[in-house]
Amino acid sequence: MKILIVEDESSAVQRLRKILSGIDGGVEVVADVPSIVAAVDWFKVNAAPDLALFDVQLADGDSFEVFKRVEVACPVIFTTAYDQHALQAFKVNAIDYLLKPVNSDELKAAIERVRKLGLVRDHASLASSGSQEHPQAYAKRFLIRYGEHFKVVEPEQIAYFHSLLKNTFLRTREGRDLPMEESLDRLEKQLDPQRFIRLNRQLIVHLHSIKELLAYSKSRVKVVLDPPYGDDAIVSSERSAVFKRWLAGE
Repeated sequence: MKILIVEDESSAVQRLRKILSGIDGGVEVVADVPSIVAAVDWFKVNAAPDLALFDVQLADGDSFEVFKRVEVACPVIFTTAYDQHALQAFKVNAIDYLLKPVNSDELKAAIERVRKLGLVRDHASLASSGSQEHPQAYAKRFLIRYGEHFKVVEPEQIAYFHSLLKNTFLRTREGRDLPMEESLDRLEKQLDPQRFIRLNRQLIVHLHSIKELLAYSKSRVKVVLDPPYGDDAIVSSERSAVFKRWLAGE
C-alpha cells in the first residue's frame, strides 16, 4: 500500500511514519509534503497513492483547498485537532478522521478498512499490464460545507446536481439547494451510474427525481423533475440514446 502524508508538523510526520512502519502488509510512504502548494504539485505529477493522510490545517491554509485545485483520486484519512463537532461531520465522509496525537491502533484500523473496501491498487499488476484500471469506488455520501457549517448528504437524499453561473449546487429531494465545491465533470466521476446520469452540461439527475418524459424534438427529450427545475431539463441529442438505454436498465 502506497501512502502520501500531507502534514506540516515534522513531529507529526515522524509519528505517522513510525506507526506506518509497524504495519504488516507492505505499507510504503511514497512522500510527505508540508503545504497546499506542495500537495497540489505532487498530485499533478504522480500517480494517485492508495491512501493519503491529510492534516486539515496546514501552514498555508485549509487543506481542502487541495481538493479544489487538483483531483485527489484516492481514499483520505484526516488527522487534526479540530473539535468534536467537526470530527463527527468529517468522519462520515472520509475513511476516518483521527484526532492528534494519532492513536496507532485507530490508524491501523482505518488502513485495514481501506484494504477491506478493495481500494488498494495492485501496483505490480498495473505496471505489467499498463492498461488495467483501478476499480471505481463511488461516493457513499457528500460533506457540504457552507460558511462554518457542515451537512452530510446521502446519495438517496439527492434529487440532482445543477450548475448556475459557473457555480454548482446539490438540490435535495426536499428542494433545498446546497453549494458544491466540485464541478459537474468531477461529480460525474464520483457518482454511481446506475443511479445518476448526466442530462446535459447543466444537470446530473438521480433516477428517483425523474417524474415524467416529454418529446421535445425528434432527437431530444424533456425531463420533468421533482423537485422542479427552473429551466427546461432537456436531454441533449448526443445523450438521448444513452439516456433511454439507462432508463430501461440496459
